[in-house]
Amino acid sequence: MAGIMYGIGVGPGDPELMTLKAVKRIRELKVIAIPHKNKEQCTAYQIARQVVPEIEEKECLHLHMPMTKDEDVLKESHDLAARKVMEHLDRGEDVGFITLGDVSIYSTFTYLMERLWKEGYDTRLESGIPSFCAVAARLGTPLASGAEELHIIPASYQVRDALKLPGVKVLMKAGRQMEAVKRELKNCGASAVMVENCGMPDERIYRSLDEIPEDAGYYSLVIVR
Repeated sequence: MAGIMYGIGVGPGDPELMTLKAVKRIRELKVIAIPHKNKEQCTAYQIARQVVPEIEEKECLHLHMPMTKDEDVLKESHDLAARKVMEHLDRGEDVGFITLGDVSIYSTFTYLMERLWKEGYDTRLESGIPSFCAVAARLGTPLASGAEELHIIPASYQVRDALKLPGVKVLMKAGRQMEAVKRELKNCGASAVMVENCGMPDERIYRSLDEIPEDAGYYSLVIVR
């Protein structure tokens, strides 16, 4: 019988925000997959290691997932990652792919899961606390209330039309496009707050649009009202 592929969300950064279920699943597994060539540089791995130190004793399957919009490069890397995972599943070994935040929200695991689905493998998701929930808690403010709409937007793409939507907008991973994002926010007269690296040692909080630096890091999340 083939093994089961688990996608495991480890939360946004603070190790204490890992779920009990994620910790239990990681402890049970013998093979852990990460979207990085080096586990020392993999943020999700470093978070999990603080709560589950025995992860170091497990086999680590390195799946290189480059951050690019080149469709050919992405397809090649995702196909290769799927083949590596299937080698273990075919031996009856369960594999856990750990990822930041929640595994169902803009996760690299999605591309891997789709390929395994097509081949008939059993894939399961272990949810984690999403970054925008952690950011709202860190700021001490509700994300939305009453009939207010909430929109989750990948900020690495064009955000102009999305900012016209009613209600609250969450711009995820806005760091690399921050100069353009700030320009669009100023043009539409919106107010914004941002948390960079929420829950991590180098966390930074910016409570106004003017405070937000244009060279913000990759894990920067903006809440727009």
